[in-house]
Amino acid sequence: MNNNAHHGHGGARAAGLSVSESGYTLELDATILGAGRRTITFRVTGPDGQPVTEFVPEHDKELHFIAVRRDTSGFQHVHPVRDEKGVWTTELTLTPGDWRFFTDIHPAAHTGTLTLGADVAVAGAYDPRPLPEATRTSRIGTYAVTLDGELRAGEASDLTLAVSRDGRPVTDLEPYLAAYGHLVALRVGDLGYLHVHPEGAPGDGTTAAGPEISFMAVAPSAGTYRLYLDFQHEGTVRTAEFTVHASPAATPASGTTEHSSHHGHRSHR
Repeated sequence: MNNNAHHGHGGARAAGLSVSESGYTLELDATILGAGRRTITFRVTGPDGQPVTEFVPEHDKELHFIAVRRDTSGFQHVHPVRDEKGVWTTELTLTPGDWRFFTDIHPAAHTGTLTLGADVAVAGAYDPRPLPEATRTSRIGTYAVTLDGELRAGEASDLTLAVSRDGRPVTDLEPYLAAYGHLVALRVGDLGYLHVHPEGAPGDGTTAAGPEISFMAVAPSAGTYRLYLDFQHEGTVRTAEFTVHASPAATPASGTTEHSSHHGHRSHR
């Protein structure tokens, strides 16, 4: 991964809180949907009001689409298909409740990556789920993923996720979206979006195919976050989920001079 792409996703500002940014808008064809398997169609319009048809691919795709229910359940990461008119189509499995849809894009006419978000209501009896407790291990069938590291507000920190199967380290992870893992973090409460990618890349001569996948992440604020790790093994993409708490940014030590205190604030921009 190049540093620009990494920092574009991993900055300290929460993304995805707006349906429109820098003149680009996520326009869903429907914002009230039925439960079950549903076809979703949408477009991204540009500053001229027309659907965008030229994008810079990021991590092998022109557009990454994330869907999650407001209670942080039902996470899905899919890759819609675009026609020549700029209309995107994908399928999602939806349960009743309030959902948030995100598009992660780099329009060719824009200087960098944008994450746009929109709310969707799914009809039916809503049974909200409580937030899962914070844990360091996520189990998906015979797989277990263990999280090491701390998420900190306004500070870059290392997160390492180790994949095992039946108690044995997995050392033959397969590339997925030009990486061995793909991590999305959402802030509980408003679903502020933080999208980061691992250090290194498949085929770079130094990055191993597991069991560890290392990320650099910056939380936009203290609080509770949900982490979703997608990884591929034996041809199947699986998702490990975690609840984590980001600690507050470090405060200046007692006796810090006014000059150094201001300098500390500048370093968090």
